[in-house]
Amino acid sequence: MPEGRPATITPDTHVGEILERWPALEETLVEISPHFQALRNPVLRRTVARVATLRQVATVSGVPLGVLVERLRAAAGLSALPVAGEDAAPAPPRPAWADPARATVTLDARAGLEAGEHPAGEVMARLAHLGEGQVLALVTPFVPAPLLDLARARGFASHSDTEAPGQVRTYFHREG
Repeated sequence: MPEGRPATITPDTHVGEILERWPALEETLVEISPHFQALRNPVLRRTVARVATLRQVATVSGVPLGVLVERLRAAAGLSALPVAGEDAAPAPPRPAWADPARATVTLDARAGLEAGEHPAGEVMARLAHLGEGQVLALVTPFVPAPLLDLARARGFASHSDTEAPGQVRTYFHREG
């Protein structure tokens, strides 16, 4: 945990900080949702857990944020922290542009992630060159929530589909 930061768990706490401070909470996360099995992979734990917040992983896993924060705080011996009005919303329907047949570029980042490489730089470079109407498909072992936020901030819409265990295809498309 970074120096000077209090030991707490909030919606904006990074998963990596939690696991560094309370390693036993890995089991609690896995009990909450099978999506968190990926944390057992040391490479993913070093890369994704470092940047993903509880708010982001709640969205990815479908676990209501309040439930996630409450269960982790209880398991860590912390007092309750109300998290109002931030439960996970149902997944939106697939937009027409998020069609495998419309993907003009496909990047499979699973091997790179296994090797400890984070695909953010390559994905953002490819998005910067994405033409109007073009779609980038990214294949990862999980929904890349921090990357979705980064792409959204740069004007890209995204949609993720879980195709199989350990295989998520995320489509990116320039908004507007």
